[in-house]
Amino acid sequence: MRKSRRIREKQIYYGIAVLVAIFIVVGLTSAVRDGTDRGPAAGEGKGTSADRAKTEKAGEDEEAEKESADEKVKVDNPDIRVLLMTNGFRGTVHTQVSLTSGSGMVVTYGDKKKEYKKKKTLKIEPDHKWFKQGAVRIRAKKGKLTLKSIERGDGTPSYDGVIELRSTAEGIAVINELPVEKYLCGVIPSEMPASYELEALKAQAVCARSYAYRQMEKYAYPEYEAHINDSTSYQVYNNSAQAEISSKAVEETAGQTVRYKGDVVSTYFYSTSCGKTTTMEAWGTKPDKKNGYLYSAKVKDEDGDYEKDLPWYRWTVTVSAETLSDLIGLNTGKDIGDLSKVKITKRGPGGVALVMKAVGDKGSVTVKTENKIRKALGGSGYKIKRQDGSETDGRELLPSAFFTIEKKGGKFMIKGGGFGHGIGMSQTGANEMAKKGKGYKEILALFYKDITVE
Repeated sequence: MRKSRRIREKQIYYGIAVLVAIFIVVGLTSAVRDGTDRGPAAGEGKGTSADRAKTEKAGEDEEAEKESADEKVKVDNPDIRVLLMTNGFRGTVHTQVSLTSGSGMVVTYGDKKKEYKKKKTLKIEPDHKWFKQGAVRIRAKKGKLTLKSIERGDGTPSYDGVIELRSTAEGIAVINELPVEKYLCGVIPSEMPASYELEALKAQAVCARSYAYRQMEKYAYPEYEAHINDSTSYQVYNNSAQAEISSKAVEETAGQTVRYKGDVVSTYFYSTSCGKTTTMEAWGTKPDKKNGYLYSAKVKDEDGDYEKDLPWYRWTVTVSAETLSDLIGLNTGKDIGDLSKVKITKRGPGGVALVMKAVGDKGSVTVKTENKIRKALGGSGYKIKRQDGSETDGRELLPSAFFTIEKKGGKFMIKGGGFGHGIGMSQTGANEMAKKGKGYKEILALFYKDITVE
């Protein structure tokens, strides 16, 4: 009896031990499986379900940020289409086009494609058979295309992006299609010397980008689907070699534009101020809610005018009455005879000449707006003396419309200041400000009122 009880007790103990062992094995197996699910899959080797969810969410956020960045690049760097003018920017169509590339070229016309080897020159005339398929598009396999059939200030120019050719009754229209940021790298050194301060170049980059964005709102040449051309009629493009510092200015301000009341605005600029700028009245446009950012600024600080020591800050012209009579007659299309008097009858903000009346023995002529006044008094036959004593020949336009004029004996004395139209940013003024440590946003805030740079 006692023996059988001991046997039953041992059986109970053995059963309990077996059960405990089973529980231990099951628990270890579960732990190993759970650890495997958490660790290596996440690359951590440990963590909870919440941690895993956070990791997955971080991955999704990173991917979303990447997609957002990609989208932002597309939004901020759209393509601009630039009509390339002929030599000297004299015409819009070319008699023939020659292109080459050190990497080779790919030509597309209609649904066909043709490749050209390295350094092979492609010559196309208006009657080329490819034009039967419509526009011809050429791109370099890598790098830039060289347009051998035109010359620019820096020699034979090369272009990023695509060169598109369209045949017309007069010749071939050449359009350069490329991302706007690449375009700006060709604009900045052509519009502002690369020797200028970086902050001045950055101000120029923001101005040029703002101007380009406004122009991209519609086609200036709808027949070619081109937004602008590459001349002074818009912004000079690819006339000077690209410079590292100019490209740096574009890169460091990438996507930034000048805004007024939330809208991107046309940021006009010119060479040198006389110490003051003017408004759109100089071009015959009345101030309104849209152009209020263009005001008459004083380009100075506590030390005086920023440009007071620069050659074009002040200049003088001494011209005979006979020569000026001929120029006014030629430039206005009206013969007023021997010139006896020239008077500025109306001035605008900053002292700019808005209306000029010239009187001769055969009649008189009235000229309005700064550009036409400068044109009326421009031309050859006299010298322009800058304040540093250097002289230059008279040119198509008088240096600026900030001037006084009076007759002394048989000659007219013109005393003026600045170079350019005087609306918006003075480039030399921006450079002088940068030399004094002013940043590009501070520079822009002086020349454009109540704006933001975004």
